[in-house]
Amino acid sequence: MTAYTALAKYACAAALLVVAGPLPAQSGSIESRVSAVTDGDVRMSFASRPDICGEGNSIMTGRHDRTVWNSSSYSADVEWDEDCEHGPVRLVLRVRDHAPVALHAYVGGHWRTPREGSHVTDLGIVSASEAATYLLGLARRLPSSPGSDAIFPATLADSASVWPTLAAIARDSSSPSRTRKQAVFWLGQAAGNATASLDSLARDQHVDESVREQAVFALSQRPHDEGVPALIQIATSNSDPALRKKALFWLGESGDPRAIDVFEKILTK
Repeated sequence: MTAYTALAKYACAAALLVVAGPLPAQSGSIESRVSAVTDGDVRMSFASRPDICGEGNSIMTGRHDRTVWNSSSYSADVEWDEDCEHGPVRLVLRVRDHAPVALHAYVGGHWRTPREGSHVTDLGIVSASEAATYLLGLARRLPSSPGSDAIFPATLADSASVWPTLAAIARDSSSPSRTRKQAVFWLGQAAGNATASLDSLARDQHVDESVREQAVFALSQRPHDEGVPALIQIATSNSDPALRKKALFWLGESGDPRAIDVFEKILTK
């Protein structure tokens, strides 16, 4: 092989790597850029909350809670060089006929080289707040799956206020039940005004009972100073006996002294 031939082959390989890498910054919304893809995988990355890290199919928070997409630690999309790397969120959308049909999210690591013959479009780094808005939009308009799967990655976006939209999804009777339950669950993990929204959901007689029960469970996962008073209120005054029973159960699980007072009052009536 001549030096010229070797150089030509190296240049060709380098060009292929550039094509497979992230696209330069482009104008247009995430939705319009994804819709421009007919079929294949769309990759994008965005800043993650500082309290989370990931490895394989596991994503962990600073409290060491773990969310696992599936039982295998191997990923065909991302690979990791060390344990539990912080950021970014790496999102993969499986697109068919210009529309997402499945999605998967990871935290940390770096993209694997696409398999030969695969069609991968990399949008590069996108705005975290725009990514969260886009994902919640998917949750609102796509079927149960992948719509419900879009909610969790939205909660990982750095500095994105997702709880108002999660509350709206939970109340939307036209949304699939699985999507609404996912919205309630992750609303329960959100900060700020989440507890008030969950309490309101549990009391709303127009919301499906299964969704209201999910709201009661989510309240049990809130910090005790927030969740326990709301559970006590539901346990002692809600008109739905099934919800009162659920609230009493989670009060018993809390170990909070205020729960004992409630039990004594109920038992001595």
